[in-house]
Amino acid sequence: MAAPPEVSLKDLSGEWVMNKTLSDDTDAVLALQGISWITRKAIAFATITLHCKQYTDDAGHTHIDIEQTATGGIKGTTELRELDWNQRSHEDHVFGSLKGQSRWLTIDNPEIPDDFLKEGWIEGEEENGGPNGERHIESRVVNEEKGWDAEQIWGFAIIDGKRYYTRRVVVTKGGEALKVRLVYNWQGKK
Repeated sequence: MAAPPEVSLKDLSGEWVMNKTLSDDTDAVLALQGISWITRKAIAFATITLHCKQYTDDAGHTHIDIEQTATGGIKGTTELRELDWNQRSHEDHVFGSLKGQSRWLTIDNPEIPDDFLKEGWIEGEEENGGPNGERHIESRVVNEEKGWDAEQIWGFAIIDGKRYYTRRVVVTKGGEALKVRLVYNWQGKK
């Protein structure tokens, strides 16, 4: 189901299910990231659910903790984001040894490396989520061992006339860059 207007980046807490009909196929991106064929096929058939908890710590930093679950016996991944742009190491059973960083951002930020990441967003003030009116979250993850970099922008977009939580992702490895849009259905607060 599309996201209701009261759900925004101010608080993503709740459950989100990947809408595979509206999302791009991720197989080529996962292959570029070194994910095995059998794992990619299992992911393609699984229903991916994000269980989000968003909160602000005593220092005023936004945290977004996400536990992913997948049908079909696939163990999900965990995303622990602190929106302060400090790089943190993380070991992930699917993606390997990672270094990641996240922050609030405005879409006109000249540091966004690819125009694909800037396209298709809702930019009205009702989408303000960050402490300074930012309407997007940027997440960058690097796997030095496998040689890839993933740049994501999170926000809300109108797709087929409805408002959805969306991530635009560009994964680069060597001279290759692959791009996908991921779209999520709102399931409510649990």
